[in-house]
Amino acid sequence: MSYVPATQALQRLEDDGLVESRPRAGTRVRIPSDGEIRERYILREALECQSARLCSENATFEEHLQLRRMAEQLDALYDRCAAEDVDRDFLFAVHTAHFNLHLKIAECARCDVLKKAIERNQVLIFNWLYDLAAGRRSLPSHFHKQLVDGIVRADTLAAEETMREHIRYGLEGITKSIKPLADQGWRVKQQK
Repeated sequence: MSYVPATQALQRLEDDGLVESRPRAGTRVRIPSDGEIRERYILREALECQSARLCSENATFEEHLQLRRMAEQLDALYDRCAAEDVDRDFLFAVHTAHFNLHLKIAECARCDVLKKAIERNQVLIFNWLYDLAAGRRSLPSHFHKQLVDGIVRADTLAAEETMREHIRYGLEGITKSIKPLADQGWRVKQQK
């Protein structure tokens, strides 16, 4: 690979807030501050609560069944993560299933602009990175089933509140786990 595509890729990652560069120090994975994590959660909450409201209003019976099936499968995957020592490929599959469930909720909302905003802002990707940094591999029993049950009841306020509780779960634990990483700052090796 030549220098130009690699530089462009790093610049895109930096624009997305995933890496940071410093002169004479290099490029590293960006560790967000407590405030930045909370801001991402605020954005995710705003987007996905609206998505849950609209999904509650617009999803068909068949989509309700599909969402329930996806939620049950996702909960089973998280249960396996909690019970076994799983490899990174399995964890990637779990988080992909998680991402797909939330995007399906957005799709059932019938608002393409909202779905694209959720995808574009990568709020789920950041959530996944926070989970990985915090070492969180398990969730409460039936966590996603309860989310979907709250959304498909055809009560928009209940759908919104269920999504809000879902998103806020574990925020304090994640910020606490990431804080020591953020406090380390840049470590530049001294050349001898």
